[in-house]
Amino acid sequence: MSAHERGSGCAGAGFCPFQLAGIAPVQPHTNRTTWTAVSAMFVLNGALYGIWASRIPAIAQLYDLDAGDLGWLLLLLAAGAIAAFPLAGRYADRLGAAFVTLRIAVLYTVALGLIAIAPNVATLAVALALFGAAHGAMDVAMNTWAGEAETHIGRPVMSSFHAMFSLGAGLGAASGFAAEHWGIGITLHFIAVGLVFAVITLAWARIGWMSPTRNISKDMPLFPLPRGPLVAVGVIAFCTSMGEGAMVDWSALLLIEMTHATAAHAALGYSVFSISMVITRLLGDQVTRALGPTPTARIAGGIATAGALYAIVSANYGATLFGFALMGVGYAVIMPLAFSRAARDPHLSPGTAIASVSTLGYGGLLLGPPLIGFVAHATTLRTGFAVLVVLAALTVVLAGAVRAGRA
Repeated sequence: MSAHERGSGCAGAGFCPFQLAGIAPVQPHTNRTTWTAVSAMFVLNGALYGIWASRIPAIAQLYDLDAGDLGWLLLLLAAGAIAAFPLAGRYADRLGAAFVTLRIAVLYTVALGLIAIAPNVATLAVALALFGAAHGAMDVAMNTWAGEAETHIGRPVMSSFHAMFSLGAGLGAASGFAAEHWGIGITLHFIAVGLVFAVITLAWARIGWMSPTRNISKDMPLFPLPRGPLVAVGVIAFCTSMGEGAMVDWSALLLIEMTHATAAHAALGYSVFSISMVITRLLGDQVTRALGPTPTARIAGGIATAGALYAIVSANYGATLFGFALMGVGYAVIMPLAFSRAARDPHLSPGTAIASVSTLGYGGLLLGPPLIGFVAHATTLRTGFAVLVVLAALTVVLAGAVRAGRA
């Protein structure tokens, strides 16, 4: 396999989307082209997921799904992602993270199209499991590539990559709003917009990057868990993603319960959280360069703790929104720091280490909303949110774990 084939992700393929798009040959690996290539994959990953998420209500209506049916389908999506994490880590190590990222990006786009053309609920379930698997696999591979890019660039840039994911998710969701507004069907929306994002971002990503490859030990477990100091990194990812997941599902209800906000005003809660997160991620690398990973994680965890506490002790709408904004600021840089640390773990290869942290992180994203719900059912939603205060405080205690494991 030639370097050009490996870098492009078209080795031995009868069909190559890069050739179809008429993309120019390999570019030099400057810091700018390296950052742009990896950022493009983060944008695509977020955009495809945002496209899907923006039309969930329309899909539920199309297939006549109740809340229980939709819950099972979302669980299948999550199960596909979790199952794909270790496999993606193995193949990223064996074949190269950039090579795997580019291949999975194409499959991820196809999977979105399969959701659009599913004729019934059974095929929709299969399509969603494949979509979740592609999303999860690409997440691991692109974060492994991001770790390589960060080393090549020579300064912290992981937070900016994650900001690009958030940007892509926002653009994807905006396309859903536009499609609903203009009466564009799900099939046309998913296939047309998905292809546009894929062609543009894959063009930017094809720079012929040669990721290092590693032989995987036969003794390596199929679902590796963090070990050594990386255990604490996984716990940090778990605590952070639990907070993010809880904000997605419960922030609006907290505003309604505590401040008696209208449904429209309550919907602004997650928007404030998301906007503050994107802005902070764009600035996060500068803060990390100035302070170092551990102080940055400790300050971020402290801000998230203060934000969660502020949100639950105040019964004022504006004050609660301010608490949500602080939570967005605090959570924004912690996950990028965790992935950056995992990519440099001295005990596990980058793909395997990131897969193990992703498994715990995604577990937190899944467990966060139901855990808050169980506590809220037994007590109050305010008490449920108090769990986030404890978890955010735990990230402060464990912040030393994000210190670089190797150069």
